[in-house]
Amino acid sequence: MTTFASGTDTLTRDALTVLQPGFTGTTAPDWLLRRLGEGLASVGLFGRNIASPEQLAALTAQLRAERDDVLVAIDEEGGDVTRLEVRNGSSFPGNHALGAVDDPELTRQVAAELGRRLAACGVNLNWAPSADVNSNPANPVIGVRSFGADTALVARHTAAYVTGLQSAGVAACTKHFPGHGDTAVDSHHALPRIDADAAVLAERELAPFRAAIAAGSRAVMSAHILVPALDPDHPATLSGPVLTDLLRGELGYTGLIVTDGMEMQAIAATYGIERGSVLAVAAGADAICVGGGLADDETVRRLRDALVGAVRAGELAEERLAEAAERVRELARWTATAAVPEGEARPEIGLVAARRALRVTGAAFTPLTEAPYVAAFTPVANIAVGDETPWGVAAELARLLPGTGTGSFSGEDAGRAALAAAEGRRLVAVVRDEHRHPWMGAALDELLKARPDTVVVEMGVPQAPARGALHLATHGAARVCGLAAAEVIAGR
Repeated sequence: MTTFASGTDTLTRDALTVLQPGFTGTTAPDWLLRRLGEGLASVGLFGRNIASPEQLAALTAQLRAERDDVLVAIDEEGGDVTRLEVRNGSSFPGNHALGAVDDPELTRQVAAELGRRLAACGVNLNWAPSADVNSNPANPVIGVRSFGADTALVARHTAAYVTGLQSAGVAACTKHFPGHGDTAVDSHHALPRIDADAAVLAERELAPFRAAIAAGSRAVMSAHILVPALDPDHPATLSGPVLTDLLRGELGYTGLIVTDGMEMQAIAATYGIERGSVLAVAAGADAICVGGGLADDETVRRLRDALVGAVRAGELAEERLAEAAERVRELARWTATAAVPEGEARPEIGLVAARRALRVTGAAFTPLTEAPYVAAFTPVANIAVGDETPWGVAAELARLLPGTGTGSFSGEDAGRAALAAAEGRRLVAVVRDEHRHPWMGAALDELLKARPDTVVVEMGVPQAPARGALHLATHGAARVCGLAAAEVIAGR
């Protein structure tokens, strides 16, 4: 492909404006600052870019010194998917915990406090909330990121989350349109397919997005999923029938459409990121999210040149690219004038929510007074969650019951290995989506047969039957969810 000069001509600037790239490091590299001067209008942040709130604020100030209206985006759902607190675990429970409480005002307050923290660090676009209805219990990538399996519940909490987040001046990006809940495949690895008919989709998947649009969601993120009832040929991110006809036309949405990460295999392995980006903009997307795994100047240059080349070859209408770029600038203008949140900060609201979300089974339980052994049965983490964020109850229990031991176990011998490691101490078994992992269920069988007094903590979707001397369902694996469980186990 021909490389085009990176001057300030309108076409080149528009091509840069629609990109939302990431980068490596905790300060902005020179190439990124240079691209901001040439027209780049958005930057995506990930856990690798964040060391502390103070460092993050300095980083966003560095970006704004180059371009004062830059959109600084982050994937901060709270709960299992956290970038602000990637090294310690989130101070906020995720969507599933909020759905379990089912108090939309609490959801609004949690989202407002999360937005306040983001805004204080200079972040003004959050790729959240997930509006997916978790209708398939086998879903490997949504799970506790969803408010639940009930459409009406998901819709009211999606609206509350959007309202709360945007009250802090942070734009919400409701995802993953038209709904990623009824999938058994992770789009990070392959292309999922949803075979529901149009009537089911309209009633189930689309209802939360209608609620988000009514609540004023400033952005919507597309899903890399094939929905034959809407478009038999193209995944939603690359589909004009989905993005333009359905989202813009039928649902009347006028805000920014952002793609999910274009480096995900559902797109990259089939179309390549350059061709995929051209097709996405042509289909109606306004911003190309890339950078979760591809975070360098070469990626930005390739995507810029692909868009410019497609316009010059007549494959992408210049007017469509200009419209997309203008929507990015429009959102940037909104964030620049958004109201500063009023009222006091509420740093405790996440723990309040996590405590309310806890479901306790086992009335005759006597709290532990001696240090137990915590056996964490650890599944492979999906890419959205990542494996760098700690989870479980061991760290929180150790603070309450010093001397608490812990180990991580997986596979066919997990139960036997955990029993041996415990060396007779009281066992606390921590699982995550037991219903999706037969080896995990077998490990619990083995533990409970040998040690019926074992405490079981389910930190995923509590689909499997409750069992154990005490069963705690936290509805998520955030740090505050672990703390809420530890408090009950230790009688605090």
